[in-house]
Amino acid sequence: MSHKITTHWKGGLTFESDNPSGKTVIMDTNIEGTDHRNGLSPKAMMLSSLAGCSGLDVISTLDKMKVEIDDFKMDVSGELTDEHPKYYHTVVVDYHFYGADLNQKKCERAVNLSVDKYCGVMEMFRRFATVETNIYFHESIK
Repeated sequence: MSHKITTHWKGGLTFESDNPSGKTVIMDTNIEGTDHRNGLSPKAMMLSSLAGCSGLDVISTLDKMKVEIDDFKMDVSGELTDEHPKYYHTVVVDYHFYGADLNQKKCERAVNLSVDKYCGVMEMFRRFATVETNIYFHESIK
């Protein structure tokens, strides 16, 4: 399988990139002297891609396991190298599960399957960064 995208310069430091799904995303960067942004930073979008890939795995696995949760989120942080070309050398992915009577064992299994087996973006990150994962459970009272 292969993917092809087209990225088109929109002026200044703004680019629009398509996706095989037909959707588009606007990308730009911090411009010194202004707070205005038109889009997402390409590097930060890599962290979003990591969360999206793993999150899709986790939720689909929990659905197959018939596990109910009230909410789920991931916080992903990355540390960039000091020298150019700057890239993420360390990444931390925090998985947060919310709900009453959470099945912690199955939630952990879903995360581990994503991290160790299914998430291709996670594997790509491991080729250039140390990746740490943490799981947090937030029990709500019925």
